Amino acid sequence: MILRTALSMLSAVGVLATAAPALAQPAPAAPALTWDLKPTGVEARLRGLSPVNRDVAWTSGSLGTVLRTGDGGRTWSSVAPPGTSGLQFRDIEAFDSRTAVIMSIGEGDDSRVYRTEDGGRSWAQTFRNDDPRAFYDCMAFFDRRHGLAMSDPVDGKFRILATDDGGRSWHVLPSAGMPEALPGEAGFAASGQCLVTVGGRDAWLATGGGERSRVFHSRDRGLTWTVSDTPVPAGDPARGVFALAFRDPRQGIAVGGDYRPDQASPSAAAVTKDGATTWEPSATPPEAYRSGVAWLPHLPFAAIAVGPAGSDVTLSGGRKWQKFDGGPFDTVACTPDLSCWAAGEQGRVARLTLSLP
Repeated sequence: MILRTALSMLSAVGVLATAAPALAQPAPAAPALTWDLKPTGVEARLRGLSPVNRDVAWTSGSLGTVLRTGDGGRTWSSVAPPGTSGLQFRDIEAFDSRTAVIMSIGEGDDSRVYRTEDGGRSWAQTFRNDDPRAFYDCMAFFDRRHGLAMSDPVDGKFRILATDDGGRSWHVLPSAGMPEALPGEAGFAASGQCLVTVGGRDAWLATGGGERSRVFHSRDRGLTWTVSDTPVPAGDPARGVFALAFRDPRQGIAVGGDYRPDQASPSAAAVTKDGATTWEPSATPPEAYRSGVAWLPHLPFAAIAVGPAGSDVTLSGGRKWQKFDGGPFDTVACTPDLSCWAAGEQGRVARLTLSLP
């Protein structure tokens, strides 16, 4: 409730700031958004993040790291599958405090999926890639049973893996409904958000590395796809769309840029109002590359974007962004009870707070 009230105040301040000069009354002081760090005790880079609520959150990353908290980040348990310290768990999808699915990325059999039903005390390996041409980047679930994972192109097309039993088993979907990939086009395993879902059937995947950055959209759980260009710069293996967030089947945000710290990232965000058929550049984009983005629940035009150079908030559905924090994060996610979490390098995990004036 406090977060919703404070963000409503932020929105009101934005409205007052654009009012006619005749309204000379000073605007009320705006509440301040800050990240409340939750020390994890690890040094891994945490690119996978899946909070369940303001108390329960899972995160994963390099060095085979998987962490879980049940007390809002005051304490963390290391719950990684045994013998996986050489893997990079770039994505994690948690359903509750006991059930989660994690995915490691890499060439050949480094791309794997594991599932736990007892809070990480034991894991079952449910997928191990046996195609040396495949490199899995992200996964996303529609519900507790149905989910997808995506690989960089194989034979000229992005490969889609599907599960119908909550990640206990997986199968490769036919490629007939997938458009051809551009030369050099791939996904970015930077935040677990290059593949996202909304509702029971809509999925989107983001790309870069090719001549243009693009977003693919499926309305039938990955069987057929359409594709559209975005204004986020591409044309280089380090540039493109790194993360997507959709509030509903039509309203979405794409963020990205150039992940190299010595390179500028103009037009690092774009918005769609038609489900990714068309995209428009943000009028005031983030000032640097952003790798993660999430809508704030119950607030129709508010979202958070994060990256190694800081965090931004939008109260205009992604059209205008304002930086509020300079600390490094790679990924961000919010929960229905209005808690937002971020994770990144050196084991950094934080939960969003607001200071009321």
